[in-house]
Amino acid sequence: MALRLLLHFLLPLCVHWVGKEMTVSVLVDVTTAALCSGGSTCAEVIYINGLQQTIVGIFKMVVLPLLGQLADEYGRKPLLMITVSTSIFPVASLAWNKSKGFVYAYYGLDTISCILSQGSILFISIAYVADVVDESMRAAAFSCITGLLSASHVLGNILARFLSENCIFEVSIAILIFVPVYMQLFLVETVRQAPRQDQHSTGCTMIFKVLQERCISMKKAGTLVLRSSTLKGISIVSFFYELGMSGISGILLYYLKAAFGFDKNQFSEILMMVGIGSIFSQMLVLPLVNPLVGEKLILCTALLGSIAYALFYGLAWASWVCTLTYFQDSRVPYLSASFGVIYALVTPATCAIISNASSSSNQDPRNQPLNSSHSFACLGSHIEGRCCKNTLKGKSARIRCWNPVRRKFVITSCNESSDITWFLSSNAPFDCKGFSIICASLCMMIALCYAVLLKEEKPANEESKNSIEDVEAPLLS
Repeated sequence: MALRLLLHFLLPLCVHWVGKEMTVSVLVDVTTAALCSGGSTCAEVIYINGLQQTIVGIFKMVVLPLLGQLADEYGRKPLLMITVSTSIFPVASLAWNKSKGFVYAYYGLDTISCILSQGSILFISIAYVADVVDESMRAAAFSCITGLLSASHVLGNILARFLSENCIFEVSIAILIFVPVYMQLFLVETVRQAPRQDQHSTGCTMIFKVLQERCISMKKAGTLVLRSSTLKGISIVSFFYELGMSGISGILLYYLKAAFGFDKNQFSEILMMVGIGSIFSQMLVLPLVNPLVGEKLILCTALLGSIAYALFYGLAWASWVCTLTYFQDSRVPYLSASFGVIYALVTPATCAIISNASSSSNQDPRNQPLNSSHSFACLGSHIEGRCCKNTLKGKSARIRCWNPVRRKFVITSCNESSDITWFLSSNAPFDCKGFSIICASLCMMIALCYAVLLKEEKPANEESKNSIEDVEAPLLS
């Protein structure tokens, strides 16, 4: 029974990831051609990407926890169907026309889609798997999910590598439409909906009640995390890791296009390398190694891999790196991509640590502050970069930024799209094209330090059960 549930769940999920991924490598060429007047890159396209991710980061701080609680009350199935459906509209705009106006429309629709689906699909998926998989098998199950995510990315990039740019978006739309249809027909709900009260309340009363219960629920969920040293520590690790990785992922392909002249085919090859390595590590290595060494050592090793990944990308342009690695300058990014085999383990290891520190029926509430820290990190990686650019022109290359996890000021580095534009231009203060990516690696180093100090613990059964009942109060009752 559980196997059949997982099959009908994982199949549309993988198809959705394939449809999304096959457009990634071609988007750089399409948006650059529309906005940069034939140039290899321009400030406008990079700034728009930075602005988009900043807006997404702001709204995800509220939307991710809200979707998580709605998934607990109304079920995983309707929330999954809504989130996967939002991906259809941005792709449809570019399938219709690739002119400048439609590219702007794409960014607007994609921003809304990312707010609703980026991160939420994975977190709801993890909750779905936790509903049907025994606690002892969750680490392997989470690893399989992320492994299938990587496999879907590989297949999507293979399609992008060999399909014509003119038909990629049409094929992607057909694939993305298939997903919600399949879910409606075959996906089985795993959450039993509690009977609702006050069904005849007015709209204003219901909205006020939603906001009130949202605040109460978030406060109690935050209390649960703060009482657990494991959950508090892993939230900080996740924050700094996402702070670095979100700053890299948003501008990496544009950096490679500007610094090395990469096109759709080379983007697809690099993304395929990362995906194939991730499949191997997540679906084969992690289930075998996890019982022997535990999630903490795997997390620390994966964070080391992410640091090497960022440093090699940031220094790939330098001639001495080519000499040291015996690679041509355009091949060093491929070496950097190979570290995806290692850093891909960060997500399943993090999920396993959170799941082990939570009771079986309290998966989502304890994930809510983590989801928020993920959103804060996505926002922070872009806000910090804007502050950093101004600061570098003055006295210091470091800035003070607000860390929402520790609630105090910390010294952080900067890694944002505006810096990439600056350091790729002739006005750069010094010759370091990948300076922002190198700064991002410092965030991963901080995450590694916290991961080393992380203490794993098990939840107290009775206390957890009482807390669960409080936190899991329905959002709309």
